[in-house]
Amino acid sequence: MERLVILGGGESGVGTAILGKQKGFEVFVSDKGQIKKKYKDVLIHDGLEWEEGGHTEAKIMNADLVMKSPGIPDRVPLVQKLLNKGIPVISEIEFASRFTKATIIGITGSNGKTTTTMLTHHILEQAGYSVGMAGNIGDSFARMVAETEKEFYVLEISSFQLDGITSFRPHIAMITNITPDHLDRYDYDFQKYVTSKFRITKNQNNRDYFIYDDEDKAIIAHLENHPIQAIKLPFSLEKEKQYGTYLKGKKFKIKTQEDTMELASDSLALEGRHNLKNTMAAITAAKLVGIRKETIRESIQNFQGAAHRLEKVLKIHHVQYINDSKATNVNATYYALDSMTTPTVWIVGGVDKGNDYKVLMPLVREKVKAIICLGEDNSKLRQTFVNAVDIFVETFAMSEAVKVAYKIAERGDTVLLSPACASFDLFQNYEDRGNQFKEAIKNL
Repeated sequence: MERLVILGGGESGVGTAILGKQKGFEVFVSDKGQIKKKYKDVLIHDGLEWEEGGHTEAKIMNADLVMKSPGIPDRVPLVQKLLNKGIPVISEIEFASRFTKATIIGITGSNGKTTTTMLTHHILEQAGYSVGMAGNIGDSFARMVAETEKEFYVLEISSFQLDGITSFRPHIAMITNITPDHLDRYDYDFQKYVTSKFRITKNQNNRDYFIYDDEDKAIIAHLENHPIQAIKLPFSLEKEKQYGTYLKGKKFKIKTQEDTMELASDSLALEGRHNLKNTMAAITAAKLVGIRKETIRESIQNFQGAAHRLEKVLKIHHVQYINDSKATNVNATYYALDSMTTPTVWIVGGVDKGNDYKVLMPLVREKVKAIICLGEDNSKLRQTFVNAVDIFVETFAMSEAVKVAYKIAERGDTVLLSPACASFDLFQNYEDRGNQFKEAIKNL
């Protein structure tokens, strides 16, 4: 019996443990921290061996295969020891994909991947397909494969998950865009991060498809130097394409080798230029899997966007409060500020991942009337923006930030939480940050 060791007892770890046991592995789960009760209960119920609060090396170094949680960097000494011993260390995405015959649509990118994943899944579901959505969003892919075999899986995949693949091969791969993010995990080398994202195409062949933003400089530069096997279908707001999807007037044109489809672009449920691109990526995938035009049209009109992504919360005294907590990097916040049409009170800050805020300066000067920092260390934000706005306030709790915003905002303004940073200084994750923002607004 092969021994499967799982590092990390969270969503991906427990999902892998369930699938591993089902497929006849001897399973051991090890977590350096404490395992949440809901996951511990599953491990106990399934009779799986586990430990928390530290790793017992003797129980790990005898593994035939190791699945590590995406949150654990490769440079951790234990992982290095495993690799030096020649023990394969893979991601949950890699492990689960070995046990399904479903068609996989894999979506990665610095921004937009959650919205694009949800919209692609929504269109397939509306068409009546048997489809699961997993990966970096919602449920564990491995657990889904163990419990419910689907015809299609739409997977949101992070660069960390892609770093752990060897044979994973999506039939349709997408890269929404690539901008500097998580550079602390890639030795502050943007090219290493770009290469990581392109691993999604690594095992594709000439019967597979690659959908990508034709206006993204990092993607185009990489493609020029690294040819790929898959059929390329770019999307563009600016240029007509021989194959792919582009905007012509108020219509999307989707051209594949087989035929062309036209769809109205002016009645989308999602707002903003970036969401035109997310929609293009999703409808291109939908066309490739044979969904009819009418279903695609209805789906993009009735789709509800992702929580914590430009989510309109409440209007109080004619001031709109918007939760964009999922904006954990500068580029996501750029899209948010770009879509603002009224004077904006901007709540920003958190754990800086090597951010360059200067690219936001033109938008801040044009649209932002006040900045409220929310983080343990706001020095870099202060240095960048203190002279760019009339009001600059530092806060250290969400309730305080929202109260300050309430006092500053006037009739017709927008209060925007779009942090441009990770959340781990004051919050559990971006969801916790967004939920605290919504709760604080309700308590005004």
